[in-house]
Amino acid sequence: MHTIRGRLAVSYAVAMVATLGVFAAAIYFVERPTSFRQLDDSMVARADLIAELLTRGVVVDQDTAGGPNLAPEVKDLLAGVPDYVLVLGEADDTPLFVSGEERSDLVVTGIAVSGLDTAVVNRFTQAARDLGRDGGVGSVDLGTPIGEVRFYVQPVSVPGGQITAVVSGISTAGLALMPQRLLLVMLLVAPLIVLASTGIAYVLAGRTLQPVDNIVDEVEAITDGRSLHKRLATPTTKDELSRLTSTLNAMFNRLETSFLALRRFTADASHELKTPLTVLRSGIERAITHPKVSPEVMEVLEETLLEAKRMTELVDSLLTLARADEGRAPLHVERIELREILGEVAETANILSEQSSVSISVQAPDRPVTLSIDRNRVRQLLMNLLTNATKYTAAGGEVSIDAKREGGEVVIRVRDTGIGIAPGELPHVFDRFWRADPARSRSGQRSGSGLGLAICKWIAEAHGGSIHIQSKPGRGTTITVVLPIDSA
Repeated sequence: MHTIRGRLAVSYAVAMVATLGVFAAAIYFVERPTSFRQLDDSMVARADLIAELLTRGVVVDQDTAGGPNLAPEVKDLLAGVPDYVLVLGEADDTPLFVSGEERSDLVVTGIAVSGLDTAVVNRFTQAARDLGRDGGVGSVDLGTPIGEVRFYVQPVSVPGGQITAVVSGISTAGLALMPQRLLLVMLLVAPLIVLASTGIAYVLAGRTLQPVDNIVDEVEAITDGRSLHKRLATPTTKDELSRLTSTLNAMFNRLETSFLALRRFTADASHELKTPLTVLRSGIERAITHPKVSPEVMEVLEETLLEAKRMTELVDSLLTLARADEGRAPLHVERIELREILGEVAETANILSEQSSVSISVQAPDRPVTLSIDRNRVRQLLMNLLTNATKYTAAGGEVSIDAKREGGEVVIRVRDTGIGIAPGELPHVFDRFWRADPARSRSGQRSGSGLGLAICKWIAEAHGGSIHIQSKPGRGTTITVVLPIDSA
């Protein structure tokens, strides 16, 4: 399970199974001794009753062989007693009567046996003899199908001394089947209980964790520095979730303060640097035009001017992103035909192609496509992508820009046959100040400031669109920009 809710439900099911197992074991080990005590009490009561019956009047007659035999009316009375009754005579504890659950024609020492064969009666009688004349409780295994019989020997003293003991026996098969019946009931009922409990636990866990899901959704909505003004709804309950929400809100307060200070510093620093850089560039440009400048000084001034221009571009980019973060970089939206912008890009592409020896092609849509966009920003986006593609494509390579309408969107793809980007670097290409290894650029030329693609991402998202990149080392790169046609 990959969710807390699922793990709670499974844990509850495991706990329920363990509880049912312990409950069943407790019932078995508590009830089993009680059942044996009740069984013994029943045997003793039955033996006492039979002994009381036998001590009243004459119950022993002479059989045809002259031996002792119970009176017929006594036999009929004892035959109605359930389970097993054994009446022992004084001559070597010879059985005078044996009763069982079923009638039988077997004869043991001249005595009719009900439901027990000779071997079983002998085994039963011997067990009673082994217990002794003082009586007590014992057990004997009478084999299949009777099984174990628990019996009680009650010494008897009747007139004439012809009866020595009464044995009352009850089969323990019912007690032996109790665990099996309990197991059967558990197997039939436990799965239903576990399933019902798991379902209830899953629903209750879902309701309990619903505030956590709400917190996760709200935190996911705060994805960048522009959303740090949002706060989580604090639950009214004073529990762990309330503490978590308060802690997160306090963290967002600190983050918002830090981000605002960073943005303000970036914007202020960028704004303050624009004027001295402009003055510096103007001074260098005037110095370069002076006729008395030596070639050595001229070379230094040209290098300084390139660095000043690069610094100016960096400051402009920083100022753009800082204003965008603060929402102070509004788009000047107007209805523009996309092919006009692509035509301007194509003109610049021809110049780049001559300078870099890279083949650059720009393909406009077959039909007019009118968008509500900021003309300068979209042109800046395309020029940044084109410049990057050219920079990382070796001489003789190809760069192409094509645009087509797909449903209610315009899809612009910038492809190159350059060296590509490693998979581990792809997630960072739109991060600010991220720059590829300079050795990977064409001819090892100096890399940019690392803000171009970040600005491209902002421009695309500010128009309600998106930007994606696909690349493989040695097989080129494709950047896809999607703009909605009805963007405002």
